Amino acid sequence: MKYRQLGRSGLTVSVVGLGCNNFGGSSTAIAGANAAYGLMDLEQTRAVVDAAFDEGINFFDTADLYGNGGSETFLGQILKDRRHDVVLATKWGAGMDARHDIAWGSRRYIRQACEASLRRLDTDYIDLYQMHWPDGRTPIEETIAALDELVQEGKVRYLGHSHFAPWLMADAQWIAKTEGHERFISAQDHYSLLARGAEAELIPACDRFGVGLLPYFPLANGLLTGKYRRGRPMPENTRMAGKPIDDRLYDLIEALIGYAEERGRTLVDIAVGALLTKDAVSSVITGATKAAQIRSNAAAASWLPDAKDINVLNELLKAHESAVSH
Repeated sequence: MKYRQLGRSGLTVSVVGLGCNNFGGSSTAIAGANAAYGLMDLEQTRAVVDAAFDEGINFFDTADLYGNGGSETFLGQILKDRRHDVVLATKWGAGMDARHDIAWGSRRYIRQACEASLRRLDTDYIDLYQMHWPDGRTPIEETIAALDELVQEGKVRYLGHSHFAPWLMADAQWIAKTEGHERFISAQDHYSLLARGAEAELIPACDRFGVGLLPYFPLANGLLTGKYRRGRPMPENTRMAGKPIDDRLYDLIEALIGYAEERGRTLVDIAVGALLTKDAVSSVITGATKAAQIRSNAAAASWLPDAKDINVLNELLKAHESAVSH
């Protein structure tokens, strides 16, 4: 496993991280749009976490939302004796309350959410505390000041955000600098070879402000693992089950598989390695429900394409541009 500094901070993270949205136990799973969250019980979770340790993964990313708090609870139990060996990241601000008019960027909400996460994680501090979604109801100045208080109290080491537009990232950086508050050192957002919108403005903003990018869904809900193939039955109990896949997308996936095979690599290697060529990317957050998936994801960190590989890959993606979102 390789490691990188998380933005301009004192945190060192494995270049492949473990997304913990699957943890929590089926009894705590959230219905509706988040039904895929929190489906693994404690022993299943322990097996995946142990496999991650075996592969050198030290970055674990969860959220209070996942498993309706179950993911944090499971991680607290499993990591208790290894707490100082991991970088533990969690998020607040997306759906823990049934109401949709909650100002989750307010000082009161942030403190309550942080205290609840600390209890579930059974820890005295959170390494990286991330705002899951922006809150348009609360001035960002109040949010940053509240987070700064948590850092000063030692309850949080570093701050991150998720789904911030580049302009909001710049605004937050400026406010933190001018007010003398702790700044955000990481940005989490959707980024993969099939969803390249981050390359337009988000990645340049991360480079400018020294913010580490943490891409989620790097394997595009499994599309970039090779398990979805044209003419084959759709695997059951997967994110894409029951969803039609466009022929243009199959064309691109097949082209990427060919590209990988020419280099003696897997499709997962290509999907992860390509993102790691970006200096802004600190760790690629991959999910897993089985130890074998952990091993596959971790192995992908061993391949970093050179300039020629990237040029060929970019031409391939350009030829299939209609299947890629920007």
